[in-house]
Amino acid sequence: MQLRKMTLMFAALSAVSLMMACDGGGRDTLACASDTDCLESEICHPQAGVCVQTCSSAADCPDSAKTCDPLSGTSNSICKCKTDELCQGDTRLSDASGLSCSTTYSVCTDQTATKCTSNAQCAANQTCNTTTGACEDRPAEGAACSGQGQTTCAYGQFCSSSKCAAVPAPTCQNYTNFTRRSELGTTGPIIFNASVVSAATDSFCGSGTNTKRVKVNVSAYSSTPFPQTKNELNGLFYVQVAGTRLDGADTISSSAGNYTVTGSNRERADFVMSFCVAPSSDTLSLGVYFTGGNFFCYQADY
Repeated sequence: MQLRKMTLMFAALSAVSLMMACDGGGRDTLACASDTDCLESEICHPQAGVCVQTCSSAADCPDSAKTCDPLSGTSNSICKCKTDELCQGDTRLSDASGLSCSTTYSVCTDQTATKCTSNAQCAANQTCNTTTGACEDRPAEGAACSGQGQTTCAYGQFCSSSKCAAVPAPTCQNYTNFTRRSELGTTGPIIFNASVVSAATDSFCGSGTNTKRVKVNVSAYSSTPFPQTKNELNGLFYVQVAGTRLDGADTISSSAGNYTVTGSNRERADFVMSFCVAPSSDTLSLGVYFTGGNFFCYQADY
């Protein structure tokens, strides 16, 4: 009878030990492609491609990664490592001897962390340092920058007079009378500049009453590649003063020079929109936006 009790006791202890070992330990790799590849207390690091433990304080972290710091570009804090030796004591793996502490992301990894080559590979509000291959936080509004467009500024900002600035808030009547504001957002293409190219009588406008063609160059950037041709462009709209929405792509001529895409990930687009107005017209109020992006007002004087 006593032997039977002892046998049952050992069986129960073995079951508990097995359950504890399976709760995170005993894995062959930390590699992941999404959060679903990780445990409930973990997330998949967006750049390093390994499961990392989330935390509120260092007390939540294991000895292998004892620092609790925010994960750049997200609202999560994760446990970060400092040395290879501590990573090799990670109990999540059945064999942690091959782990090392990533010098780029400060997480324990059993693989070569993928280095970024463009901003599109980084989280929101991060930029890719192509020298180190690491995604880094973008500077705050007012930080120094150079060039045109987003450059090193946060998404929704642009480089203006060598400083990061928010794109102008819309105040024109085109926006005031616009009723489809649910189509706007902060993740779609961002329009940051517009300028008059020319204004002259043009056969493009036909022989009616509005024979003057006003050409306006519009500049935008996007976190996803712009299409290579104007005919593939979707989601661009022109809004009249009355708030009426028209297809913006219809205002762009298919002839060369009217639609230009640049950048290693086709992240910038410059396109010339044409509007037909009366010969005596000398100003035109424009409202332009991409689905999911900002509403951009521009008063074209010519």
